[in-house]
Amino acid sequence: MLIELAHFSLVLAFGIGVVQMIVPLVGAQKNWRNWMALAEPAATAQVVLVGFSFLALTWAFVTSDFSVRLVFANSHTDKPLIYKISGVWGNHEGSLLLWVLILVIFGACAAWFGDGLSERLRARVLAVQSSVAVAFYAFILFTSNPFERLALAPLNGRDLNPLLQDPGLAFHPPFLYLGYVGLSMTYSFAVAALIEGKVDAAWGRWMRPWTLAAWMFLTVGIALGSWWAYYELGWGGFWFWDPVENASFMPWLIAAALLHSAIVVEKREALKSWTILLAILAFGFSLLGTFIVRSGVLTSVHAFANDPERGVYILAIMVIFTGGALALYAWRAAALQSSGVFSVVSRESALVLNNLLLAVSTFVVFIGTIWPLVSEMAFGRVLSVGPPFFNAAFTPFMLALAVALPLGSILAWKRGSLGRSSKILAGWVALAVGIGALCYAVQSGRSALGPLGIALGVWVVGGAIADLMQRTGRGDWAARLARLRRLPRADWGKATAHFGIGITFIGIAAMMAYEVEDIRAVELGESYSVGAYEVTLLDVRQERGPNYLTSLAELQFQRSGQSFVLTPEKRFYPVAQMPTTEADIQNGFLRDVYAVIGDPQEGGGFAVRVYVKPFANWVWGGAILMSLGGLISLTDRRLRVAAGARKHAKAVPAE
Repeated sequence: MLIELAHFSLVLAFGIGVVQMIVPLVGAQKNWRNWMALAEPAATAQVVLVGFSFLALTWAFVTSDFSVRLVFANSHTDKPLIYKISGVWGNHEGSLLLWVLILVIFGACAAWFGDGLSERLRARVLAVQSSVAVAFYAFILFTSNPFERLALAPLNGRDLNPLLQDPGLAFHPPFLYLGYVGLSMTYSFAVAALIEGKVDAAWGRWMRPWTLAAWMFLTVGIALGSWWAYYELGWGGFWFWDPVENASFMPWLIAAALLHSAIVVEKREALKSWTILLAILAFGFSLLGTFIVRSGVLTSVHAFANDPERGVYILAIMVIFTGGALALYAWRAAALQSSGVFSVVSRESALVLNNLLLAVSTFVVFIGTIWPLVSEMAFGRVLSVGPPFFNAAFTPFMLALAVALPLGSILAWKRGSLGRSSKILAGWVALAVGIGALCYAVQSGRSALGPLGIALGVWVVGGAIADLMQRTGRGDWAARLARLRRLPRADWGKATAHFGIGITFIGIAAMMAYEVEDIRAVELGESYSVGAYEVTLLDVRQERGPNYLTSLAELQFQRSGQSFVLTPEKRFYPVAQMPTTEADIQNGFLRDVYAVIGDPQEGGGFAVRVYVKPFANWVWGGAILMSLGGLISLTDRRLRVAAGARKHAKAVPAE
């Protein structure tokens, strides 16, 4: 009965969504306040109804209600509770329901905290947001119903994909969806502004928190996925340029450009048309990612579904919303006149360069991701575009961005001085060049990209520190530190995020340039050297887990009189009939030691892979700092939704 009520709640939310899509939009056009006011209770009702549906489905997974087809296909009684819960979104239908829940929550937040918006703009934003929800309601109810019953309830389920039974991947999709769906709010603001024909500093101020939140959640989601791939898949890498990895990376790049562009709109009332275009494209790339993950047109270990027929519906949603918004943009963009004027040497120009580099790099990733599909459909040729292409085509833009980032942060608005900015950064230039030269001098027979990447990482970190310090003015250090503590949180957030980018640069460069890798067949008791470590295979034994069987190895590592043991596993899940590789890693601040056990070899022994990865954790540490920077900025009073507008409203008495 609960499942049927959940299904009915979703149908009812669909109906309310249609009303919210139409009535406030008409009210805004006719200036009928009662019609516009309908948007807020409708948005709240959708949250309640979809939330009930989602909780009911979660309860079905927790209680192993195998009369529900989705639970039968993605759960099992022996599965740990955390994976029963994550099984709700570890599939196509349940993940779509989570998508819609987050979508309506974002819409409701705009309704609840949007008092500072004009009535007409808020009504249009909520109507556009609801139109996106309506499209996904229809997709779920007509093609991907998560509440479908089985005539006879089986005794047990088929289990969740074992690769998804991992804490990192349990939280990875929700954070990604928070980012993907958060960009729907920037889309709604952009389309509402096009309908209204007005983009000003207030609009840019309202756009920034939504963009920042979406970018922050995407950063966390991508980092969790990368971390999961690093330790779960057993290949020792953190990024493979997989189509689904790229599907999340493209909106992240565009969201980063949008965030910086919105700053220019807010501060200088410039780049209005470009910012609107970025907002449309950001959500368009989110929909493209949904299409890639669920259509099956591109193969990936991360994909939820392999169903081109259902993929057509997502493709139609993407074409309608992205194409419709771009058509509206082509019609109304000429009316979005920018009033801000700035010189070539200014922070505005640096942000334009930032936008161009991020946009072109996104286009590079897009071409590399989609080209195999285009080639097969148009020319009948099966091609594979892998890491060599992306590394060669994408890296130069990121290097250029790293060079420009610190200087752009230091430059003044409207008219800057290269001479003054260069003096502020001179010490950090010297330090970055010195560290890069040192790395190049001590290495032998390796690529120069390692020292270059480390030097640029130090340069970006130094630029973030210099940007903070130059805001404290002149005087003795005690006075400057006191002023530093009083800086706005947005300044601290910006510096923290840029600091994180530099840390990630250092981690990626060191990890790729100085990694030590060893793959061989090893007998029990055999010892051998990997880098500075003496490795011994002590034992391989069979054990039983909660819902799997495992071959667990013991590898002893010795260096300079110190030793530790790693226990990698090779698991087999009987229900799913699927093996997985479980690496064991000794994490360190300056290096990771990474071990994987493989299958028994015909000539005796076991396949063993060992990696020594310098600065590996700096990759994810930098991502954490980037996300933290976004969070710190969101807590700034100036960025809180409607804070300034509410104060202004209180200060002006009603007539």
